[in-house]
Amino acid sequence: MALIGPGNETSTKHEQILHYIQGLKIGTKISVRAIAKALSVSEGTAYKAFKEAENIGLVSTKERIGTVRIDRKRREALDQLTFGEVADIVEGKLFGGASGLDKTLHKFVIGAMELDAMLRYIDESSLLIVGNRVGAHRCALEEGAGVLITGGFEPSAEVIKLADERSLPILSSRHDTFTVASMINRAMYDRLIKRKIMLIEDIVTFSRPADVLRTGQTIADFHKLSRETGYSRFPVVDERSRVVGMMTAKDAVGSPEDSAVDKLMTKQPITAAPNITVTSAAHMMAGEGIDLLPIVDRHRKLLGLVTRQEVLDAMRFAGKQPESGETFEDLMWTGFMAFRGSAGQDELGIAYKGTITPQMSGSLGMVSEGLLATLMTQAARRMIRETARRDYLLESMTTYFVRPVQIDSEITIIPKALEMSRKFTKLEIEVIDTQGLAAKAMLTAQMIDPY
Repeated sequence: MALIGPGNETSTKHEQILHYIQGLKIGTKISVRAIAKALSVSEGTAYKAFKEAENIGLVSTKERIGTVRIDRKRREALDQLTFGEVADIVEGKLFGGASGLDKTLHKFVIGAMELDAMLRYIDESSLLIVGNRVGAHRCALEEGAGVLITGGFEPSAEVIKLADERSLPILSSRHDTFTVASMINRAMYDRLIKRKIMLIEDIVTFSRPADVLRTGQTIADFHKLSRETGYSRFPVVDERSRVVGMMTAKDAVGSPEDSAVDKLMTKQPITAAPNITVTSAAHMMAGEGIDLLPIVDRHRKLLGLVTRQEVLDAMRFAGKQPESGETFEDLMWTGFMAFRGSAGQDELGIAYKGTITPQMSGSLGMVSEGLLATLMTQAARRMIRETARRDYLLESMTTYFVRPVQIDSEITIIPKALEMSRKFTKLEIEVIDTQGLAAKAMLTAQMIDPY
């Protein structure tokens, strides 16, 4: 079993800088010039590594502070905002308490009441959103809470000093209190939705050793690794752990035991980044007919492996989780109900009925064509889920708009399966209002294994 890690590879200067940054204590201030001097590299090389470190969440640049080493955020805590993130959301300016920007907060308090009443709601790790009320600013900091001043007002020198002493950020935003609260609420709502979107990095254990072959190894090594693990497909990596090929039992058939794997392997194999969605990985693996997907960084260095079964299990798990936040598609579908149509309508007898609301209108006062197409795909997906207990990944859709649909019209959407197999489906979808056929679509899609 081969281990992937810095201990058994020749690191580039770029990788050395990243390892150096990872080893720094959380909260350490760093700069391109200091890193370049410490590691004896050019400032250009250090800058490029800095940008990647920022992209992967190792460092963060804050106004009036500079670049600091931060803790990489866990996706499990997506609904928890830090004071620094609040500052970004409300376009805020930091006046004091810079060392507390990475602290998370558990609630917000709107300072629209008398000070004595306000204090009952303020506690440690909360954020007071208030206007130009110096007494409230001071009391909040004394209770262990951060402060966000609205209306563009600035805190007093005394309050700034207290914020620095307590390591509690004091921020100012040009927006009014209502706008600030709305902006923060929207950001948290978006995070609730994102939390349900499962990424490959959520299901792959990157610290787990990967079973790999290396360039220069032979078919005998392939057979030995296959016997030890029970698998018949392995990525091939070079001396820097970059994926350069994929070796399978099919590639090895009929070859002498001393044949080099890098002469027989499939070159330029399909790989994926850790931040793609599980659904995208499923689509990729189904479309290419592969059962093992190497997960790599931007330099094609191997981070881990994911199997098709692991991807499908993750999708099944995600499909059973309760909804956390409604997407635009969910909101569009609100009010539509399924019913059993007559045998003459469609073979499966399922149709969906609902009303076109004013929010669905386009620029001409009729229903938006894009929204109508979305409703048709929603109906198709629900029909497949209810009848086949499966889902699909859309490949193509041709839509015909026969005539405009009026606002407040009651419409019926009828999805009909023309072809449906374990891997493929073709659907015809009709939209009917009181005047008859209004729109029609032909949809083809890949089927995903049942939930």
